[in-house]
Amino acid sequence: MKRLFFCLLAATALMLASCGERTKRSASKADTIALTTCPRFNAGNAMQFIKEQCEFGPRVTGSEASRLCGDYLVERFKSYGAEVEEQTASVTTWEGKQLPARNIIAHVNPASTDRILLCSHWDSRPWADNDPDETNWHTPVLAANDGASGVAVMLEICRLLQEKPAQVGIDMICFDAEDLGTPRWEEDRIGSSDTWCLGSKFWAERAMMNGYKARYGILLDMVGGFGATFSREGTSRQLAQPIVNLVWQLAGQLGYRQFFPLTDGGYITDDHINVNDAGVPCIDIIPYFEDGPSSFGPTWHTLKDTPDNIDPNVLEAVGQTLTQLIYNEH
Repeated sequence: MKRLFFCLLAATALMLASCGERTKRSASKADTIALTTCPRFNAGNAMQFIKEQCEFGPRVTGSEASRLCGDYLVERFKSYGAEVEEQTASVTTWEGKQLPARNIIAHVNPASTDRILLCSHWDSRPWADNDPDETNWHTPVLAANDGASGVAVMLEICRLLQEKPAQVGIDMICFDAEDLGTPRWEEDRIGSSDTWCLGSKFWAERAMMNGYKARYGILLDMVGGFGATFSREGTSRQLAQPIVNLVWQLAGQLGYRQFFPLTDGGYITDDHINVNDAGVPCIDIIPYFEDGPSSFGPTWHTLKDTPDNIDPNVLEAVGQTLTQLIYNEH
């Protein structure tokens, strides 16, 4: 996951037809989008959902904490009226180990054939291999931001959709096994390109087999850290430019331009690539830090990725923008 590539990829001019002409018009940079009345996203609730996930400890794929937290997520989504589907698979890690993975999919308004996809990974990194203290590198990450924050935003949106139904169907996917990629101390020896995003790869294979369709998808990755700003990620621009335009336009109109600047970031290896491969144009909302030990922020893959390093203002900016997006859809 989350490997940043600044080399330019060959441009592909194709825009998938499922974006829809209405969405393309709405996404025009010159347009002012009419805002439908929608509920207020409660960042306090999202903070609580992050804390509740972290109370299980690091949710490393295949662990007991993962099993217990997965059960919690299933029940939470069901309590907000969603129909929950689970996908289980055996995934192969960088060292050839087999682990049981579990994707959790919440369907809101499942009868609708007109759908939008939201997704995030929910597993924890098994190794804090970007921690400044190398003695911590073999310790699992609590993953308050890098995992729990995106899931928390989806849970709060699911709660709002129960209170005030939207006109479209929403699928919310919690991808497992995203963060099992090759640890830092082994990258030079064996590489890492095929060791990330294993849960979304499994989902994408099944989605293509089953003919899954959605207007578009939005991946949420690390959407709660202090100081986070979200540049327009490269693959998102390349494969789903109208959706990038639409989300950043809405964020600006809602007063969140400081969090969604009109700047372009690099190309990230993340779950949205597999979603795009499945035929759903999907963007990645992921932070970009110009300064510091990592372009993904100071807590990325460290033992400091804890709830006390989550900013409710960032959660609100992301959550309210997506809430407005959903209720604007007709």
